[in-house]
Amino acid sequence: MGDPRRFRNQYSRPRHPWQLARIEEERLLVKEYGLKTKRELWKVDSKLKSFAEQAKRLTALRTEQAELEKKQLLERLNRLGLLPVGAGLDDVLGLNVKNLLERRLQTLVFKKGFARSPRQARQFISHRHVLIGNKQMSAPGYLVPAADEESISIVATSSLSNPEHPERVRVVKEVPAEPEPAPEKKPKAPKKEVKKKAPEKEVKKKVPEKEPVKGEAK
Repeated sequence: MGDPRRFRNQYSRPRHPWQLARIEEERLLVKEYGLKTKRELWKVDSKLKSFAEQAKRLTALRTEQAELEKKQLLERLNRLGLLPVGAGLDDVLGLNVKNLLERRLQTLVFKKGFARSPRQARQFISHRHVLIGNKQMSAPGYLVPAADEESISIVATSSLSNPEHPERVRVVKEVPAEPEPAPEKKPKAPKKEVKKKAPEKEVKKKVPEKEPVKGEAK
């Protein structure tokens, strides 16, 4: 019967597990795109590295086979909506993780307004409420070709196909109006200090000496 199949990991873990800047960047991307775990982010990163390695290898080669592989790589990235027509291998090296995350089915379902959040879009896809053409999808991480982007829709028999379904209507949080600033009061002019007059010194009146009466003994 043969040996059982051994499945290889589709991603590689970061070489250094405790880099604060990388951990913070991954946390923000997981939150922004509604990823389940960081493994999904590492899968996208591994795919991006694979494209970059192919581009570097083909840049150094000048054989007919290399030209054929170069053409196939650029056509594939163009079909995925990652590169425009006429792009070169240098443009492949300019791609980043966000470019691939934007092409995931989960992201496109959210951006087309079929879900209120990326996490809800993931739930709809996992429960097979989403179609691409006539095919039901169940993989949130599927990279959607540019030609199929307009054919994304909700299954007609699903209750979610109604745009007014409560799970699809986006709740807009009302921001309380800021109170008008109170008019600034003009500062009062400082009162002038009235200098108190120093109390006048009392002038002692000199008492005139009595003149001696004649005949009195001195």
